[in-house]
Amino acid sequence: MKNLKKTYRSALALAITLLAAQSGYAAVAESEAQALGTSLTKFGANPEASADGSIPAYDGGLKNAPKVGENNYPNPFPDEKPLYSITQANMQEHAELLNEGTTAMLQRFPDYRIDVYPTRRTMEYPEWFLENTAKNATTAKLEGDVSGDKVIGAAEDGLPYQGIPFPIPQNGYEVMWNHFFRYAAAVTTQESNNWLVDSSGSRSELPGIYGAYLHPWSEKTGEMRKATNDSMFGFWSVLTSPPTSAGTQFLNYYLPDATDTSKVWFYTPGQRRVRRAPEFAYDTPMGSYAGVIVWDEPFGFVGRMDRFDMKLVGKKEMIVPYNVFGTTNQATSEELLGKDFLKPEYVRFEKRRVWVVEANRKADARHAYSKRNFYVEEDCWCLVGTESFDDAGKIWRVAQIHNFPSWDVGGMNSDTWMFQDLRKGNYIIINSGRADPGTYVRSYDSHKGRGLALNPKALQGKAVR
Repeated sequence: MKNLKKTYRSALALAITLLAAQSGYAAVAESEAQALGTSLTKFGANPEASADGSIPAYDGGLKNAPKVGENNYPNPFPDEKPLYSITQANMQEHAELLNEGTTAMLQRFPDYRIDVYPTRRTMEYPEWFLENTAKNATTAKLEGDVSGDKVIGAAEDGLPYQGIPFPIPQNGYEVMWNHFFRYAAAVTTQESNNWLVDSSGSRSELPGIYGAYLHPWSEKTGEMRKATNDSMFGFWSVLTSPPTSAGTQFLNYYLPDATDTSKVWFYTPGQRRVRRAPEFAYDTPMGSYAGVIVWDEPFGFVGRMDRFDMKLVGKKEMIVPYNVFGTTNQATSEELLGKDFLKPEYVRFEKRRVWVVEANRKADARHAYSKRNFYVEEDCWCLVGTESFDDAGKIWRVAQIHNFPSWDVGGMNSDTWMFQDLRKGNYIIINSGRADPGTYVRSYDSHKGRGLALNPKALQGKAVR
């Protein structure tokens, strides 16, 4: 019996050791971190041009940017024409540069095409953020009982410094955390239009939304972090239409400890009260978007990663949406919406280097998707596309995240997203049509003076009765 107990204790100790090894990852060594600012940019990208010159060397971001408009951002490349277009007829010539989603779209729709423009490395960072990124490289690491659940660091509060936590990522979880912590405008306020186009080409306008998108770690003072429970990303949204839904509010925060899912609230005018909504997560359908997407899909991906194994496939050169000013700023809804897909002339594609993360649903986990692919661009650490697969392993939904540089404050705005449902034949576009009357997008480096509702009590105060 003693030997049996000893064997059991040894096996238990081994299991705990293996679990710790699986769920905890060490920071990179000092010698490896020295690559930042030399063979890598200070934010972890390849600074060099590609072998064929199609991807240029990084030179600090957008040059000679025009003045930001009153309601939106003008295209800084108005005279550029596509270098070439990819269609169903010539897609095999470019197969190695296309992700599964783009390939599926080209195969499904004979008249679909992507227009490929010169690559412009427009991402800009403030120096303080890059200095913090260098400190994080050797100190930030993953922790938690489940792989990828939590990020810790060497700042006084035990969290990373305000920068990219893993500029030299070692696994898929770290790449995805970089996406959460990415540098963008501290506050983006906007009103835009949202549409569902069904398989017959009929359009349905989805609820109008006033949105304030928050990146508290991009505010240098750290004050918004304190006001938002240290969230890396969050949003306060108010439905403005239809009349039956107008006044409904959502307040969501995503934290460095992903196990804390309590920072989600919503207010309904009918009940005149604020309640927590932890169920707004994972594969719960989003009612405000007609249930077409689920709660962990906005902006490409938000929320906890515990139901998937995040495999880092590596970095690849791929043709993806980037510097997209058509859907995000310069076109009306009428111009954008095609019968089966967004009109290609309004979606700019470029050849970029992207980190590829393959997410496979864990054997004991529940989620509508069995597998997902995530594509994170190297300069901005922002998602530019995703694919989701059903239980049979067939591609189900294809997402494009359309970004543009917010050059007045730095960073990339990636708040416009399109989801194409290949099973139902419909698609949605969110935060678009900003050439429509009454729409706008503005960026700020501070939350001060913006009149934001940053806590549940403030939601009640913002209610219109």
